[in-house]
Amino acid sequence: MRHRLVLSSPTVINTSLSREMVMEFTPGLAVSRRLHDEVVGPALTPLRYASARVDSGSDVLGFDTARSMDHDWGPRLQVLVADRAAVPAARAAIDAALPETFHGIPTRPWADGGERIGVTVDAEADYLAGALALPDPRKPTTDDWLALPTQRLAEFTGGAVFHDDLGGLTAARAALRWYPGDVWRHVVAAQWTRIDQEEPFVGRCGEVGDDLGGRVVAARLARDLMRLFLLLERRWPPYAKWLGTAFARLPGAPHDRLAAALAADDWRERERHLVAAAAVAGERTNEVLGTAVDPTPRPFHDRPIMVVGGARFAAALVDGIADPALRGRPLTGAVDQWVDSTDVLSHVGRARAAARGLDGAGDGPNDR
Repeated sequence: MRHRLVLSSPTVINTSLSREMVMEFTPGLAVSRRLHDEVVGPALTPLRYASARVDSGSDVLGFDTARSMDHDWGPRLQVLVADRAAVPAARAAIDAALPETFHGIPTRPWADGGERIGVTVDAEADYLAGALALPDPRKPTTDDWLALPTQRLAEFTGGAVFHDDLGGLTAARAALRWYPGDVWRHVVAAQWTRIDQEEPFVGRCGEVGDDLGGRVVAARLARDLMRLFLLLERRWPPYAKWLGTAFARLPGAPHDRLAAALAADDWRERERHLVAAAAVAGERTNEVLGTAVDPTPRPFHDRPIMVVGGARFAAALVDGIADPALRGRPLTGAVDQWVDSTDVLSHVGRARAAARGLDGAGDGPNDR
């Protein structure tokens, strides 16, 4: 489907793009599908292959707009073949068929020297190993799940597959569609633990007159609640740029409460809206994962500070985990619940190495 976007004011874009494509925006996934259907697919007709967009970018998540066209956007494909021996023939066929531009969009490197926009060709096993850093992406273990950033899972299981008569890519996407039950409970428990650790701080900052500090805490809690709601609805939380966009698409989530919390000038109002949103999250946790915890806000100890008490939900979730090894793990959760570095989370190998390091750290008195 072609989506029209009429620009009401000038937009800075790459000068290589045609005026027609600026004035009539087509989402990147649709452009990539056309590239496969009109060029790459016919060129590879004699071969067994897979063709997809499961790499990275706003268009893979379906969040791209005309603004996205100014860099690293365009007709892109990941083509996978059976083995390394089949790569040269596939590359040669594509290079012979690939035009310099496709519907007015460059298929080769940008004129200004930016990243290549186009088609990559890899052996299926090599691509999956590089894209996911998993020993067998069709059979992920608990350690595998906890080492994969949700942004990468959103991209890999989202995106689009245009052709696959090899089967490995489709099988890997199906296997990684969502957490197994025990892992899901562990990750949600870890998210509730993050909320529990900071939910009284909005009030404490307010009591001592630290308005800026209280606003920072409120924003952190809002982000953690947004991620929690996405996890409860079986949606992979994307990274910061698109977190709000993904959250806004959740029906029934307390969007207005979180917006009001961040807009409030009085810390009591911030706290009131945040605990109301957390109570909704508690109700949804009970509904989705079968816990039976009272989500009513309550005082934090004897202080005039209100919280929901995220640790209560975390404990109830852990109690429902059948795997004793996972039930005994510290509630650090998946790698992007305790790592906040783009340079780690955007590289699956680094994320996996970080997760291995955490697993090997132990939990003795000298490790705290």
